Amino acid sequence: MRLQTSRREFLRNSALTGLGIWIADKSWAKGQSPNERVNFACIGVGGKGDSDTADAARLGNVVAICDVDDNTLDKAAQKYPNARKYNDYRKMLDEMGKSIDAVTVSTPDHVHALAAAAAMHLGKHCFCQKPLTHTIYEARRLGEIARQKKVATQMGNQGTADSSMRHSAALVRAGALGTVTEVHVWTNRPIWPQGGPRPQPAPVPANLHWDLWLGPAPERPYGDGYHPFAWRGWWDFGTGALGDMACHTVNMPFMALDLRNPVSVQAQSAGHNHDSYPTWSIIRFEFPATAHRPALTMTWYDGGKRPPQELLEGETFSDSGSLIIGDKGKLYTPGDYGGGGKLIGGVDVGEVKFPESPGHFEEFVRAIKEGVPATSNFPDYAGPLTETILLGNLAVWTADKEGVEGTKIEWDAHSLRAKNAPEVAPIIRPKYRSGYGL
Repeated sequence: MRLQTSRREFLRNSALTGLGIWIADKSWAKGQSPNERVNFACIGVGGKGDSDTADAARLGNVVAICDVDDNTLDKAAQKYPNARKYNDYRKMLDEMGKSIDAVTVSTPDHVHALAAAAAMHLGKHCFCQKPLTHTIYEARRLGEIARQKKVATQMGNQGTADSSMRHSAALVRAGALGTVTEVHVWTNRPIWPQGGPRPQPAPVPANLHWDLWLGPAPERPYGDGYHPFAWRGWWDFGTGALGDMACHTVNMPFMALDLRNPVSVQAQSAGHNHDSYPTWSIIRFEFPATAHRPALTMTWYDGGKRPPQELLEGETFSDSGSLIIGDKGKLYTPGDYGGGGKLIGGVDVGEVKFPESPGHFEEFVRAIKEGVPATSNFPDYAGPLTETILLGNLAVWTADKEGVEGTKIEWDAHSLRAKNAPEVAPIIRPKYRSGYGL
């Protein structure tokens, strides 16, 4: 696999966050007049796409909407009567390319990278829901395209803009916990069916364009349960509990500790059939030392699994959250988004400073107009975060027997290669159906 990023560039970009995760080294996005309203095309307008489209309308003009479900599309058209309607994002970009400045992408995971890449290749700014992509290679590639095309980008992990979350990350970076050696993150997901056989083939609903819904994924019959939500539990479409929530729950530890480029990852799970994700998994990541912290481990838990209770020293585990452990103290953050952190012990580092955000989507529009990257931009933040998270699914793929640890994946981050597990290569870089590509 040959990537455009050289080893020297890779090492340089990996080191940038050691200078401060919120400080961009340069303004590389194309600027637009602050007085102009941004013209948005919205790809996927149901579910989270409904609120993303509302954000676009609040801060700009929605001139085109796209969805593979006619009922969802028609409902959105009632809110945005001046927007042109499409079922196929490729046709929309072909016909509306000269009329739009930016896109939002709020589709199932397996379409994220292709829709985002198609827009950025046309020079359009791009907001994409989490996880940024379905696979690790796609995350790296979107960052490369964003830099090449000098477009503003942002992933939809909204907690990145939360002041409480940023404050917690700043405390850790300032040394409030001393030397950090362990991170634990857990979630109450999955909250959808997962770990079982495929649904029986069924007639495709008249309102759903099933072939467009499949997009780049391998063909399979429609079945009740894929659309509009439970697709997350299938390897061909989603990224499981890990991909769904870790861009939120790992976000604060990632910001605090620069958790990119693990050297190994290993998992155990409830077992699975390589078609649907397991009902639970525990994944252990190993990170090498950097110039700003020693080597450390991060353990992820889903499907009802939790870290050992004694680690919380009398606190009660929330349904989801994170725990960062140092030799001087611990930081416990209940909930999905990294805010509301509680110090257990620790060092008084005084007042810590961090830049306040004007709001998550506001950062994206500011990046379009002023050229200063949003914090969760693709090349510097969202892409590396997504790479780290999705690496866990390589380990889950090999942990297909209940309670038995799978292969300890030895990871070459520069080449995006599992050095000792060639069988996971299709999970790193997928093949697409004809008519789709990056």
